[in-house]
Amino acid sequence: MYEKIDAYVQRLIRESTPEYTVWNIEKVRQGKPASWNYIDGCMMTALLSMSEITGDSQYADFAEHYIDWFVQEDGSIRSYEQETYNLDDLNEGRVLFPLYAATGKEKYKKAAELLHRQLVNQPRTFEGNFWHKAIYPNQVWLDGLYMAQPFYAMYVKNLGNGDYSDTLRQIETVRARMRDDVSGLYYHGYDASRKAFWADPETGRSKNFWLRSIGWFAVALADLCEILPEGEDNEKLRAIFRELMEGAARWSDPETGLYWQVVDQGGREGNYLETSGSSMLAYAMLKGARLGVLEKEYAAKGEKTFRGIVDRYLSFTDGELNLGGICLVAGLGPENNRRRDGSYEYYISEPVVQNDAKGVAPFLLAYTEIKRLG
Repeated sequence: MYEKIDAYVQRLIRESTPEYTVWNIEKVRQGKPASWNYIDGCMMTALLSMSEITGDSQYADFAEHYIDWFVQEDGSIRSYEQETYNLDDLNEGRVLFPLYAATGKEKYKKAAELLHRQLVNQPRTFEGNFWHKAIYPNQVWLDGLYMAQPFYAMYVKNLGNGDYSDTLRQIETVRARMRDDVSGLYYHGYDASRKAFWADPETGRSKNFWLRSIGWFAVALADLCEILPEGEDNEKLRAIFRELMEGAARWSDPETGLYWQVVDQGGREGNYLETSGSSMLAYAMLKGARLGVLEKEYAAKGEKTFRGIVDRYLSFTDGELNLGGICLVAGLGPENNRRRDGSYEYYISEPVVQNDAKGVAPFLLAYTEIKRLG
């Protein structure tokens, strides 16, 4: 199966260019031009990991070629607009650090500094957490923790002053405001102003536990545990990560090891076992166990989930390997899009697709962790 997965990724690379990536299904469907975005950023992170674990340079070569198309010699980034204050746009910036280390191209460093300036000016809630985007005032989404915080921490580590306290404070606030003590799960979003139409007027929380948002948060914590140096901040992160993984693991499907689109409502009509969030939790468990943050049993849990995805959603169609069961997109609002209200009915209504990077990239990250097991 490993050889088939490798061939699958290589096929996706062959069919993609910086101007058109086959794994960005949203852009393919909408016919939009290429842009600097988190979806392709997730894939670049996965490709660099594939190169590292396989020793095959073609994955890293594609990532470098892709990033070079966007990042200009002065460090400016094609299509990037800081004034949108979109945390999603920071995710792709994390690959600038390993590419800079590997190539010494100064434009990568300049681009990282450009993206960091967004964080310096990013609007914040009264509690100090970054707004998810300018169009989502006072809103914190779990997605945004993955989009911004690993990049932020990598900047602090490589180009900053070594102070990770801002990242830790924001994560601690998310735990305090967005975690449900009964289920052990985290709500998708939180509005500090309690004004969003989808927010509970007392708690500010959204209504449900969306799998991929929890997956984003889990991957962010797993990666941050590796990025931050040993010390008090790292220990606090590890405690939150362990608690999250313990809570999430309770909700896996006993037969397949996968997780449900709306995590705590398995078997409810319309709900389904979803690939992207399941891959994220598998990766987080496998990596957490490898780092010694989680007990060894989590490696087995993560491997079961990965195998379940392979058995259920990795299949031959039209003579080619494809990965299915991927929720295309889900969000909360904005005000002029009230369909995205955080309800159960909303989450199960979004399209389910195959080969989208939001599923493929975490699947590959979990795959590289499986390969590290030997």
